[in-house]
Amino acid sequence: MQQELFYKVPKNILNKGSGFLSGYSHSLNPYTGCAYGCSFCYVRQMPVATFREGEWGTWVDVKKGAAELLQKELTRAKRKEAVTIFMSSSTDPYQPVEHEERITRSLLEVMVENPPDFLFVQTRSPMARRDIDLFLHLKHNIRVSMTIETDREEIRKHFTPDAPAIRGRLKTLELLKEAGVPTQATIAPLLPSSQKFPDLLKGKADRICIDDYFMGDGSGGRRTKNLGIYAKYKELGLEKWYEPMTYQKLIKRFKRVWSEEQMYVSREGFLP
Repeated sequence: MQQELFYKVPKNILNKGSGFLSGYSHSLNPYTGCAYGCSFCYVRQMPVATFREGEWGTWVDVKKGAAELLQKELTRAKRKEAVTIFMSSSTDPYQPVEHEERITRSLLEVMVENPPDFLFVQTRSPMARRDIDLFLHLKHNIRVSMTIETDREEIRKHFTPDAPAIRGRLKTLELLKEAGVPTQATIAPLLPSSQKFPDLLKGKADRICIDDYFMGDGSGGRRTKNLGIYAKYKELGLEKWYEPMTYQKLIKRFKRVWSEEQMYVSREGFLP
């Protein structure tokens, strides 16, 4: 899918944590819009997407001067409270444009010099391995979470055709863990997967988090329903995977391989 880039100078870069992210003092989005354009992305139902021309996934705003703005806002915020940051809540910080623009890396460089109390990095991109050197500077005050919704590539292509392949994500997760970066494999939203999925992830992350549409889209599944995602399950004859109780079946499967201390469900897996 072709993306159109827009260069914007934001008025602020740190946003107050609220709703699903109320456990954080702030959220941080290096970009507006996301090139991956995942079919199930709840952001499609939010004003940032609905009030824009062009389908979600076809445009990205690059936030110019983001690092300088973060330096000012972070210093100010740290005077008032403990600063915990979720990056990112409505975009992927390592989408393809990051190769050239390096906004995410510039923000990490600011945080290395002026560390928040905790940073959670959420991505589905293998590019995250590029910044291992910066992650390590934040020691135990960071967690890098790699979204791996399924272990079946044909399922990934059906639901998220423009997102990175599973193999590259797994390799990056493995490299992060080997380097000593605190890691999480995030199965969110859980998609149809094989019996081997728990074994495939074993040893590649410190912990896992399982989430679905009904717990994780911020509306009890209504936003996802409005996107017509059920039809994509029906096309594959996999409607049974689109049920509120499916996550419990997946948890049972993972418990055969992972300890309870390593497993988190929905919001608890994203907290600082």
